[in-house]
Parts: sequence; C-alpha cells; structure tokens
Amino acid sequence: MARGRTRSSSRASRVAELPWAAIAGALIAVGRRWRALSAKERSHLVRLVRESGVRPDRLSPKQRRELRRLIVKLDLRGLTAELSRLRRGPGRRRLRRTS
Repeated sequence: MARGRTRSSSRASRVAELPWAAIAGALIAVGRRWRALSAKERSHLVRLVRESGVRPDRLSPKQRRELRRLIVKLDLRGLTAELSRLRRGPGRRRLRRTS
C-alpha cells in the first residue's frame, strides 16, 4: 500500500508543477487552427476521421484527398512550431550545436 501512496503523491506533485500558462497557450493555438476551418469543413473532417477509425487506408482515394486538404488547411507544421516556442518560453534560447 505504501507504494500506491508514493505513486499518487508523486503524481500530485507532477500536476502541481505543470506549466499552466503553456498549457493554456497550447489550447489557444489549437483552437485558433480549428476555427480556421469553416463549420462545414470541421464537421466533414470529424466525419472522415470517424469513418476511417483514424486509419486513412480505410477511406476511398477521394476521401483521402479531402482529408489531406483539410489537414493541410489546419497547418499542423505551423502549430508544432508555435507549440515548440511555447515550450521554450520567452526568455529561453535554443542551444546551437557547434559540430
């Protein structure tokens, strides 16, 4: 039983240490990308993902093209760049490799 207590107390300390501002910033960034799609596009994207069971090979070629178009419009690369900036924080710089 002592082991369970240790685990829960360490879990509680991890939750207390979460960078809440970074999490809020990430949610805002994701929401901004999601709202870039029209309501019709959002519902179509959700329907395609549900139909595929998160496996694009289960979709027809036409549906895959449509899914790809919607994902490109979400700009997931830009999102990952924005999220990585949030993780580093404003005053932290990336270390450069010298080799």
